Amino acid sequence: MTAPAAPTALDMVDGVDLTGKTVVITGASAGLGRESARALAATGAHVILAARNADALADTAAWVREHVPDATLSAVHLDLTSLGSVAAAAAQIAELTPVVHVLMNNAGVMFTPFSRTVDGFEIQFGTNHLGHFEFTRLLLPALVAADGARVVVLASDGHRMGDIDFDDPNWERREYDKFAAYGAAKTANVLHAVELDRRLRDRGVRAFAVHPGIVATSLARHMTAADFQWLNHHARAQRTSEPSGSRAVDVTKDFTTAEHGAATQVWAAVNADLDAVDGVYLSDCRLSDAAPYATDEARALTLWDLSERLCTAAAPN
Repeated sequence: MTAPAAPTALDMVDGVDLTGKTVVITGASAGLGRESARALAATGAHVILAARNADALADTAAWVREHVPDATLSAVHLDLTSLGSVAAAAAQIAELTPVVHVLMNNAGVMFTPFSRTVDGFEIQFGTNHLGHFEFTRLLLPALVAADGARVVVLASDGHRMGDIDFDDPNWERREYDKFAAYGAAKTANVLHAVELDRRLRDRGVRAFAVHPGIVATSLARHMTAADFQWLNHHARAQRTSEPSGSRAVDVTKDFTTAEHGAATQVWAAVNADLDAVDGVYLSDCRLSDAAPYATDEARALTLWDLSERLCTAAAPN
């Protein structure tokens, strides 16, 4: 079940035929989402590109068609910082297709200065988790209708930077820490996959959280030189509990490109062997281990209930 060394997203779909199936990718306008779109379009699937920048979506569609001339593509406007936009995007997808075979929750933000979404959520938790939580919830009937579907949630080993404070998920009573907030949002992504998989496995839907590695994309645009130094210090500290001989990650050097970084999420979307695995966290095209607090089933259920309450209270009438 492991893949060749340093595979690309296109390597993961070699010989895969998804003709007649539908894939939805958030954040499809750049980076990992764009590479995933190209790879999955090459399988013959109908790929629905979802993102908030219409011009960038059009550029992605043109780029995919350069590489896959017979690609079947649709584009949907999706702004994860607005639950109104999330609902509108889900409704548009329902008009395009009654069935979704793969939902790839790929979009995200990282280490952003403090701000809030349209609905008042802390920007990283609101974008990376709550927007996707509500989007996924609205697409659940289409996923179940597929009679064999995958939900792929882009998480990160960055979840080790911080846990969720269930009493203050939106940083209303604490001094803001953009690294801890990112860690909490990524922890939420893993917990979301854990609870999704528990709820839907018996109905033919598997959910996986994916660490893509350190990928050179525009996500790092908010980072300063001091931020990179802090991350290296954090990575070295994390390694103190690892087996001797483990090499600490250097985030200024140990990065990969989007075509390689997207391999694991595409693998998660198409590999049939994953139907039988017991676990949801993937890295380097294999089952991996997340921090215990990110895979605890009781905490996953707590987050689900909290997310439902927050989204229901904020959802437009």
